[in-house]
This record gives sequence, structure tokens and C-alpha cells, in this order.
Amino acid sequence: MANWSEFDKGVFLVNVLGIVYNPATKKILIGRRESDPYIKELSWTFPGGRPAYEKELEQYLQEQIKIKTNLDVQVEKIVFAKTYPEKREFLSIYYLCTVASGTEQTSQAKEKFVEIQWVKPTQVKEFFTTSLHPKLFEYLKTLE
Repeated sequence: MANWSEFDKGVFLVNVLGIVYNPATKKILIGRRESDPYIKELSWTFPGGRPAYEKELEQYLQEQIKIKTNLDVQVEKIVFAKTYPEKREFLSIYYLCTVASGTEQTSQAKEKFVEIQWVKPTQVKEFFTTSLHPKLFEYLKTLE
């Protein structure tokens, strides 16, 4: 693994996240993690993860959402990208996703969700313990 202190710019740990949206209920799916190894303050978040090099970002995101929620999703489009004040070397790319099939349930795998919940898009502020970019929140408002 690279020594990150050797780089002063241009190198990020990429994270792909799915805003899993149900247009019928106008709700999005969020999950709660415990003891996140990368961002200690993280609890509730969108499903996703750090992609492997072998696959397209969208394919990896679909697989991670399936593992973490049991849902098959259609990745629609990129809606936002950001770094975090808590950890600037993390770069997250947010995708709008819709449910294609499946019934949501949590996974027993390590580093996965211990709880998942459908919420109104603007309710994420009540759940998230890390920063939520104002532009991303403005986008979430359009889903209600």
C-alpha cells in the first residue's frame, strides 16, 4: 500500500455510493454501520463501498448494494461527488439508483449494515453523523 504522506495532491480513496430511490414511495434507503474502520464518526450512510480495479464503478456499486441490502438496482446516473472535511483523501461519487428487484434485508458480512431503513430524502439529516454537503441535500430535496 502506498505511503499517503508521500503525495501532496491528486491521490484519493474512491468510494461509490448509491442513493437507492423508490419513486412510488418517494423514499431512499440508508444503512447503519457500526465501528467503521475508515471514518470513526460514520453511522448511517448510503450503500456502496470502495471499488476494485477489475470492474466498472457502476457494476461494483450494484454488487455492493446487493451484498449489503439484498436489492438489485439499476444505476441511473452520477448526481454528486465530494471529499469529506473529516477525511480529505476520501472521494465519494454518488449515483442515483432505482430498485429493479429484491426485498431489502441486512447482510451478516463484516463491515456491512447492521440496520437498513427507508426514509424521506430530507430525513437523512436526522440520521447521518458525518457531513452532508448542502448541494447533495438540495438534490435529495428534489426526490420528495
